[in-house]
Amino acid sequence: MPTIREKGPKQFHVQIRKRGYPTQTRTFESLKAAEEWATVIESEMIRGVFVSRTEAESTLVKDVLQRYATEVLPTKRGEQSDKSRIKTLLEAFGDYRLAGLTSTQVAKFRDLRLKVVGPQSVIHEISLLNRVLKTATMDWGIALPGGLPTAQVRKPAKPRGRDRRISEEEMAKILKATESAELRTIVTLAVETGMRRSELASLQWENVDLQRPAARLPKTKTDVPRDVPLSKRAIAALKAFGTKGEGRVFSLQAESMSQAFERACEPHRANISGLRFHDLRHEATSRLFEKGLNVMEVATITGHKTLDMLKRYTHLRAEDLAKKIG
Repeated sequence: MPTIREKGPKQFHVQIRKRGYPTQTRTFESLKAAEEWATVIESEMIRGVFVSRTEAESTLVKDVLQRYATEVLPTKRGEQSDKSRIKTLLEAFGDYRLAGLTSTQVAKFRDLRLKVVGPQSVIHEISLLNRVLKTATMDWGIALPGGLPTAQVRKPAKPRGRDRRISEEEMAKILKATESAELRTIVTLAVETGMRRSELASLQWENVDLQRPAARLPKTKTDVPRDVPLSKRAIAALKAFGTKGEGRVFSLQAESMSQAFERACEPHRANISGLRFHDLRHEATSRLFEKGLNVMEVATITGHKTLDMLKRYTHLRAEDLAKKIG
């Protein structure tokens, strides 16, 4: 039976002792609240479903967010993007106690954020919060009695994938518009191989074999190393750029690649609108299918982990499909 003692004005101390469970204690400002808490805890112990709330009640959400940022993020590929998302989550949930975080609060955050950013950004933020809470429970031993509140929240519908294709004429304009031999090589490789900009930025000469011909990517966004075959056009671009024995192939960082690409597309240069650097990966994926490669072959080259994501990156031209069906 629970023991409730009045310790002073508006101070009711509850202690619950039951064989097989650690002693549970808590202080409330009203007798009613103390009795209700004691009834819930004792009932859970009797039914064998009790999970200690002690650590979750004494730990703030900001504590686990900051610990995750310090201990886990440095080991992840998306560290920089997730650091920004951590700041957003700290502002929204930082002062909540873990035990008090509910699916209703997460849903409210979702709805408010959708007024500021797109669905995909909100999906990334809720997914990160879910990973943080899962790490806290599975790796740090902080039990959440009600389970993960993020698991009970409906995520926004994914936005429709971009269907922007880049023509050979546009490619030629961009390559001609830029004065950077490095950017010309990067753009060509992006369309010929489907590499992500982060993969292009980290590409090392010692992992490029023009005889094989393939480029080895030991570190990727999905943490799965892969070998990317090099087309004749990709090989020619690398040779024209000037091959070396070791070191980074390109000096530009990932973000700088996008900025340089956008400058090349400006009206007073190539004069191409509505095109992003990431569209080059979409274009590469679509072209691989148009060359007749099957789903497994394309996924092996591009590194897509799911068919759903591969479909979002693929936009086949109707005229090319018409040729196949006769």
